[in-house]
Amino acid sequence: MNAPGHKAPMLSVREALDLLLDAALPVGETDTVPTLEANGRVLAEDQRSTIDVPSADNTQMDGYAVRAADCDSGSATLRVAQRIPAGSVGQQLEPGTAARIFTGALIPPGADAVVMQEQCEAVGDSVTVRHAPRAGEWIRRRGEDIGAGATILAAGTRLRSQELGLAASVGLATLPVRRRLRVAVFFTGDELTMPGDVPADQLKPGSIYNSNRFTLRGLLENFGCDITDYGIVPDSLEATRSTLREAARAHDLIITSGGVSVGEEDHIKPAVEAEGRLNMWQIAVKPGKPLAFGQVDRPEGHAFFLGLPGNPVSSFVTFLLFVRPFLLRLQGVSGPVEPRGYLLRADFDQAKADRRNEFLRVRVNAAGGLDLFPNQSSGVLTSTVWGDGLVDNPAGNRIASGDLVRFIPFAELQN
Repeated sequence: MNAPGHKAPMLSVREALDLLLDAALPVGETDTVPTLEANGRVLAEDQRSTIDVPSADNTQMDGYAVRAADCDSGSATLRVAQRIPAGSVGQQLEPGTAARIFTGALIPPGADAVVMQEQCEAVGDSVTVRHAPRAGEWIRRRGEDIGAGATILAAGTRLRSQELGLAASVGLATLPVRRRLRVAVFFTGDELTMPGDVPADQLKPGSIYNSNRFTLRGLLENFGCDITDYGIVPDSLEATRSTLREAARAHDLIITSGGVSVGEEDHIKPAVEAEGRLNMWQIAVKPGKPLAFGQVDRPEGHAFFLGLPGNPVSSFVTFLLFVRPFLLRLQGVSGPVEPRGYLLRADFDQAKADRRNEFLRVRVNAAGGLDLFPNQSSGVLTSTVWGDGLVDNPAGNRIASGDLVRFIPFAELQN
């Protein structure tokens, strides 16, 4: 235990992420939903195919189904004995004949190759094949994509369009998924005003529009959460405690913005400690040092709590770095939940090293390098719109133009 007055060291980004992910317990309840409506949901059970895909040998090309042995001269003229569009079944292919065939159509018995139409010359009811095909050419074999009984999707997969298409390809009309995460949000600060309530030219001195409400709700919607928005809560301990109690009753997670610093008007920390407990407070990250994690108790169990900074860039960045992976784990995602980084060239200098792990707003330039937004203040929200992503710059590290740096695109962070 730290001695009175001793300031505990800040957690590193890695330590904070490990603490969050170790604490995340996926929701247990499941829903069965139509496959058409399962986009973004997390699969609750492995899914297996009951069929082979393709279900039979078929052609990859428009052309002519042939016996390869009939065409080994490289210039064979064959009688076109049948025409097989997709969805039709052909007859036995006799020696010395060909079948006009279209992409996806079943290979007729007796044929062992398809010659693409560009290599053929049709005249009347005959075709000259100007190619010596090998057996199996342009044929998709039965089961070459999926074999009956194979697991096609694992539990814990977050479903995207391609997973939905794969499920549909084996006839799965419904899918078992984890229920949607229930998230409560509220915002603290008597200085906050909602757009539309007060015209810009009539804002009181010190008042600001509540941009974080729009940013955080948009991010939560990206992750398919059921959101309850308690709006702006007055700057008082009792109002904060009351809202926490109300939010904890029916939600898996409570997210707040603002009030997590150590000023006299910052009530989140004492309120959470009174209604539950805090497991994490302050991280060695820039922007976003004041990030709180804990739980708010209720008669049965608890709701998780994450308190984000009030500065708009700090709130945005800490959501992407910490809330996002925590949400995905709560939703039941079993695979990697941390964003991928890519090594790109810095086309800027960052001569001053910071003692915290910095996340710099940058943009990819036409030469494939990264440009730095000139003002990295945590209040400059325009940097998040201008930028393409973040540079993960370790504590104590200086960047010189030409250095390779770890770049995390926003596209890896917002879905």
